[in-house]
Amino acid sequence: MFRFFETLVNPYPAGEPQVPPRGLLPFILHFSRPVLPLLIAMSLVTALVSAAEVLFFSYMGELVDWLADAEREGFFAEYGWRLAGMAALVVIGLPLLTLLQSLLTHQSIFGNYPMLGRWLAHRHMLRQSLAFYQDEFAGRVSQKVMQTALAIRETVMKLMDLLVYVLVYFAGAMLLMGQAEPWLMAPLGAWLAGYVAIMGVFVPRLRRVSMDQADARARMTGRIVDSYSNIQTIKLFADTRREQDYARDAMERFMVTVHRQMRLATKLTLSLTLLNSLLLAAVAATAIGAWYLEAVTLGAIAVAIALVMRIRFMSNWILWEVAGLFENIGTVQDGINTIARPPAVLDAPDARALSVPRGEIRCEALRFGYGLATGEARPVFDGLDLTIAPGERVGLIGRSGAGKSTLANLLLRFYDLQGGRILIDGQDIAGVTQESLRRRIGMVTQDTSLLHRSVRDNIRYGSPGASEADIRRAMRQAHADAFIAELVDAQGRRGLDARVGERGVKLSGGQRQRIAIARVLLKNAPILVLDEATSALDSEVEAAIQEQLYALMAGKTVIAIAHRLSTIAMLDRLVVIDAGRIVETGRHDELLARDGLYAALWRRQSGGFLGLECDGEAEAALSAPVSGP
Repeated sequence: MFRFFETLVNPYPAGEPQVPPRGLLPFILHFSRPVLPLLIAMSLVTALVSAAEVLFFSYMGELVDWLADAEREGFFAEYGWRLAGMAALVVIGLPLLTLLQSLLTHQSIFGNYPMLGRWLAHRHMLRQSLAFYQDEFAGRVSQKVMQTALAIRETVMKLMDLLVYVLVYFAGAMLLMGQAEPWLMAPLGAWLAGYVAIMGVFVPRLRRVSMDQADARARMTGRIVDSYSNIQTIKLFADTRREQDYARDAMERFMVTVHRQMRLATKLTLSLTLLNSLLLAAVAATAIGAWYLEAVTLGAIAVAIALVMRIRFMSNWILWEVAGLFENIGTVQDGINTIARPPAVLDAPDARALSVPRGEIRCEALRFGYGLATGEARPVFDGLDLTIAPGERVGLIGRSGAGKSTLANLLLRFYDLQGGRILIDGQDIAGVTQESLRRRIGMVTQDTSLLHRSVRDNIRYGSPGASEADIRRAMRQAHADAFIAELVDAQGRRGLDARVGERGVKLSGGQRQRIAIARVLLKNAPILVLDEATSALDSEVEAAIQEQLYALMAGKTVIAIAHRLSTIAMLDRLVVIDAGRIVETGRHDELLARDGLYAALWRRQSGGFLGLECDGEAEAALSAPVSGP
């Protein structure tokens, strides 16, 4: 039975993820459609449960009148079947309705509903551009996804519960009191007016403070996660006090919203208690007066007092549910600002899969700049042209900031161009799917980041169908097999099964880079991009891996970026970029003979780095003896 209700909703629907709408109701509906039929069924059952409880109060009033008027000898003969009906409602009907309500609520909706929201939001966030994550805390984004999904569930379920209970209970109470004595409806009507006034005063304030609190909570979480993610840097610079102050600043801002919320809560509680006390006193006084005038029976008084006590209890619950409703609405609205943003880089509507039979790359009149679209920066490239022949191995050279890595990012379409186009075998990369484009390109970056999974999963990432033999061959080619065999994680898993820690923190930079190289070797894509692929390796390991990389380059189109010119001097062609322009191109010996920028960089290079432009005065300062203690 449990399993049946648990599987009524599929929390992981297939299909292409869609950008959520920015309006509050459309946004909630976007994440609620698969659950709507069950939410309606839950509301109907809840209405039946509420009606049964109101009917029970009516029966209790009748029972009081029966006991007051009937003779003991003939009581069961006259009222036996009515008592049996009341017993069946209480013992059988109400538990069965409650069981069905609980199965729908807890088995079908409670767990599946937020998981559905997390699944849809997470799939959409995975499609966000690289620039989006460069401007956000990862912890803040994950917090928004998690808490917004819960807030959607709470918003919808609270709203439906409130509507059902208010309509059924209040309408039932008014009906029962009006039947007994119309004057009993007057205190209830006055109480309703006061209740609506209290809600009108406090709920908007709670909503505003809840939105501020949701943003402050996400900011606080983001700062804490940022500290944990960069714990090595924090310890390296021995600056934990600054991190404490950084986190405390966010915590104090969060506490400001908590104090505002709790002050409103105290005022709200006091106002509601006073209103409910007045309702109880007014109904009791009206009922006693009507009894004194022989206008109502004792049963009607019992029903009126019981209903008031029930409404008194429910009014606290309803008001806090309304406050919670708007708190969750505030959380949802805050989440909309992050989750409902469309990706900056999208596939064209008619995008097709990229085919790479040859591997020619052609850049035509490239225009691009970070923030160029908003007029906040100068272009990195303004009319760049570059053609790389099929199977050609090209090295990109230039000072830091010249645009080398930017060109690689544009080739992978991490950013969209502001002008020009990039063609691979005559196909504009803006017209092919991003997934197929990146599958045809293998890339090793200088800043290698690994997933907090096993070594095997990291090497096989991008090649899910690779066999164990293929994985081990790639390990050997990357000279990673020796250290991988010795790895042991905290749970005792060894070798390929060992976890590498968040971003690969348990491994050295050279070990991470060798795993990344093994991953690209296994992927075996027709286009290869090496962005400082061996920068973290010692000379001996680098020399060994270079042989494998040169073997890997055979038959592939290669773009290699390196500050150590010796690592790319043997490539087919070197392209020197300066300030976003190609200033020189040719083979190593040709560029040296030309005695231009490349030759100057080659002569100036010390320790394998570029960009150190020392004039005579600076060189003298560097060579001067150090004085002082």
